[in-house]
Amino acid sequence: MLVRCCICAGLAALMARKRSGGCCPRPPLNEDNARFCLLAGFILLYLLCGAAVFSALERPSELHARRLWDQQLANFTLSHQVSLGALHTLLRQYEEANGAGIRVDALRPRWDFSGAFYFVGTVVSTIGFGMTTPATIPGKIFLIFYGLIGCAATILFFNLFLERIITMLAYIMRWCHERRMSRSGVGPVSGVGEPRSEEDSLEGWKPSVYYVMLILGVASVLIACSASSLYCSMEDWSYMDSLYFCFVAFSTIGFGDLVSSQRERYEAQDAYRLGNCLFILMGVCCIYSLFNVISIIIKQILNWILTRLACPGRRCPCSCPKRGLCRRRHRYTDASVETVCNSETDAGMGVDGVAGGRRLSGEMISVNDFTASNKVSLALLQKQLCETAHQGPRQSHVPRHNGFSGGVGAFAIMNNRLQETSVDR
Repeated sequence: MLVRCCICAGLAALMARKRSGGCCPRPPLNEDNARFCLLAGFILLYLLCGAAVFSALERPSELHARRLWDQQLANFTLSHQVSLGALHTLLRQYEEANGAGIRVDALRPRWDFSGAFYFVGTVVSTIGFGMTTPATIPGKIFLIFYGLIGCAATILFFNLFLERIITMLAYIMRWCHERRMSRSGVGPVSGVGEPRSEEDSLEGWKPSVYYVMLILGVASVLIACSASSLYCSMEDWSYMDSLYFCFVAFSTIGFGDLVSSQRERYEAQDAYRLGNCLFILMGVCCIYSLFNVISIIIKQILNWILTRLACPGRRCPCSCPKRGLCRRRHRYTDASVETVCNSETDAGMGVDGVAGGRRLSGEMISVNDFTASNKVSLALLQKQLCETAHQGPRQSHVPRHNGFSGGVGAFAIMNNRLQETSVDR
């Protein structure tokens, strides 16, 4: 329904624009709102399709398990001469004990130091298996404040992890280029006789978003396969169940049907628990970063769809041919003309008139500009990767002292937006 509303709004704007003699239709919604509505419609459709598929796959198994359980209850009450009501009361009491961490089989202590450390790790990483939960009122109150700070700090850590990946790839790309140039006997094109910091030298070597997605995908698969081999031998799970647990844990879904390192005793217990924590940490970092990068590609697809709706059947001369709905502006400097592609910060141009969407070093961020341009959007704050999604490394002649410190993700790049108002360039 939301998708149809967006399409109808776009077609109505197209007819109005044609009657007015314009180049391309200008929909009543701006690009941010149109992209948001289109994404909401696709997510709703995705949820409906997923519900249909899982219902078809899992519903027969659920009905079979229900019939089997009812039969077992009837057989138990007949063979042991126990009333069904008394048995249900006992089962409810066991469910309450199960919520407190009591199991039929002997498991590791829940709230000794190692068990509590495992618990807080699942809290701050937002995995939340549900095997261990606080049962006291003070524990629940402390969890609220503890998780508020811990989850925010961990998300920032994941964003900084992605920054380090991008920086590492930039170093590798620059090193390979310089090595190839030195072998061919050609000196560096620029920077001769000029002092150049490491951060400035990486400006033109930001990797493509597709390269980053490929590397993170390969790393995630390798970590998941290695961890699954460990879980197969230590937890006696099948390899498929181990892969399933890895994705559920690494993606921080955390159903809790399978949880590692919960038995009371293991062979080489200390080494296994250390390896389990390291695998989960590396897996969560890679999968979170991979989700971050995939969201950029989804945004590009949405931009392409909106462009096709705005200019159906012909190439729009007033939009970027390679970047969908983004507008091209040129920032004139002493040495060159830098093309800046910014699809969502143009709203702020009318407020303070800053060329190229960048603020000067001494300018403060106004609340009006902050809220008008919706700069807290996660998709907007991933612009560093989006800029190179459709082009290779470009050499920039405009020095930037923050380099890759701009950040990727909600918290890190918002920090960069604040840093741009205080760092002298």
